[in-house]
Formats: sequence, structure tokens, C-alpha cells
Amino acid sequence: MRSRVSIHVIGCHAEGEVGDVIVGGVLPPAGATMMDKMIAMERDHDNIRRMLICEPRGSVARHVNLIVPPTREDCVAGAIIMEPTEYVPMSGSNTICVATVLLETGMVPMHEPETRFRLDMPGGVIEVRALCRDGKCVSVTFRNAPAFAERLDAPLELAGYGTIGIDIAYGGMFYGIVDARALGFSVTPDEARDLGILGEKIRVAAREQFEVVHPLFSHVRGVSIVQFAMPFQGPGKVTRNTCIVSPGRSDRSPTGTGTSARMAVLQARGLMKTGDVLIHESIIGSHFTGRIEALTEIAGRKAIIPEITGRAWITGEHSYYLDPTDPYPEGYVLSDTWGVSTSLKQ
Repeated sequence: MRSRVSIHVIGCHAEGEVGDVIVGGVLPPAGATMMDKMIAMERDHDNIRRMLICEPRGSVARHVNLIVPPTREDCVAGAIIMEPTEYVPMSGSNTICVATVLLETGMVPMHEPETRFRLDMPGGVIEVRALCRDGKCVSVTFRNAPAFAERLDAPLELAGYGTIGIDIAYGGMFYGIVDARALGFSVTPDEARDLGILGEKIRVAAREQFEVVHPLFSHVRGVSIVQFAMPFQGPGKVTRNTCIVSPGRSDRSPTGTGTSARMAVLQARGLMKTGDVLIHESIIGSHFTGRIEALTEIAGRKAIIPEITGRAWITGEHSYYLDPTDPYPEGYVLSDTWGVSTSLKQ
């Protein structure tokens, strides 16, 4: 066997969403901060993402996380999140996968019944509290970076639908949140294809019509994900949603950053307050529990500090190779499986 590379990956999923973790074979990119490293990874080493996420080695339903040394002394590790069409500052399901892999592989010492540590993520330092029992990471609770509502009930012009209302909020990336029921959906598995097609259509329209920029990160801009939200059932009750990951498929988990963004919108509307809980249910019936830990401000904007709890499971170990004669070193995408487009970028 000949290979140009040998990349070791631990397979993992959080409440159904794949968030595999690279633990060997890839050197950390340059940069003084984790955000700098994320930008350098995208600019200089995007072949790694393409190789592992595109066919024939990967799929659109996969995220890949690169473990790197932290840039801060108060963190045990850093992580760079690679999604099908972008690098994101933060992701809840991926954070839960990273924390679970770090603990269950022994990269971070496990202490029962609870292990606490910090992760250096591009979007900020993430405080992790893991419930551990019998050598298993039973659940992960993390304190997310501030989330905020950017626009409420913004009018979006959508071909074939006229004007619809959309909330835009940041929870780790920018979300466009729309009323699923008003658009004729119940967020059930049989609707997944239609939700994916319409969600991508809404995302493209929102990026064209609304210029949204994170107040601290000028390159974090534009709606990344569309969330189809069922009506809020009240604090502590189960509320269903699905988030359409570009280029057009439902997140299998309830989406941690999406839950953060939804809570920011609900708080801005006076429907949730500090200490209230949102139990978010995904299209496959899995759950994340979100809680508004505190109120804060970010660059003068009212924001919340979200706390998200979920579970992850390791699925296997994989070693990926690249034969020098392989005609697809960075893979390929086809619209029958990739989504509504063959774009590898937002």
C-alpha cells in the first residue's frame, strides 16, 4: 500500500449528527488564536476537509473536527470545525463529540462523576461539564459563547411564497429562523427532502437580502443555516425544529448553536428568561436541553449566555489514506447526494 497521507479519525455522533474527530496525521495550522488557526486552515489546508467530507471517503452528512493544541493556558485543547460548505466559529453537536472523544480516548483525564475543562474554539472559550460514569462520558453540558437576536420578523422576499417573516440570530453562526407550520411543515422525517430544498432556497435569499456581521468577527457574516421552528411550547417543554445545513439537508441533532439562537430570539420576545429551559427536539426525535444561564451584552447588543446539554457516542476508528494514483485526492460531489447544489462553499 502506498499513501501520501495517513489520517486517524475517531467516529462519533451527537444525538444522530456525525461529528468525527481527527486525532492524528494532520499538523495544526498557523495562528496566534484559534480563530486565526481556523482561517489559516480554510485558506491553506482545505484539501483535508474536502478529502474527508466529499465522496468517495465522506458524505454531506458528516462534519470533521481537528483537535489542535490550545492557544490559551486555561484550555486543555482546541478544535477547528469543518462542515460541508464552511468553517464555523462554534457548533454544539461537534463540541459534544469533541468533548466525548477527548474523554473516552484518555486525551483528557476522566474524573467521575464529573469532569470539567475548557475548550479553545474559534468563537470563544467554551466551558465543558461532562457527566461521567463507568468510563463513559454520559452527557456533555457546555457554556456557549454569547448568542443574540440580530433581527426579528424581518421581511424576506421568497420566490413562489411572496413575503415571509424571518428571525435572524447568532448562536455560533447566523441562523435564519422561520415558522415551519406557516410554511406547511410539521418537521417529520418524510418531509426531509422538501425541507432541505426550501431551507437552502431561504438561506440563499437571506444572504442576498440581509447583510449581517458579527460585531467581533468581521469575517463571520451572512445566514449560514435555516431553522424550521415549530411553535414554542413554553419553558421546560419539548419544542420541535430542524436546521438545514448547507447545501440542503436536515441536521440530525436538535443543533446546539441553533438552540442557542432560538433561545436568544425567545428571550428577546419576552418568552424566556434567565434560568428557563428549552428542550429542543430534532427531526429524528433526539433532544438537546438548552438553558439561559445569564444575560449579557456583546459590543453593545443584548445577548444571552446559553448552556446546552446533549450526548454523543463513539462509532469506530478510521485510518484514511491517499494513494498517489487516486484520481480524486479531494473527492467530488454530485447533486443527487450532496444537496441542491454542488458548491463546496457558502
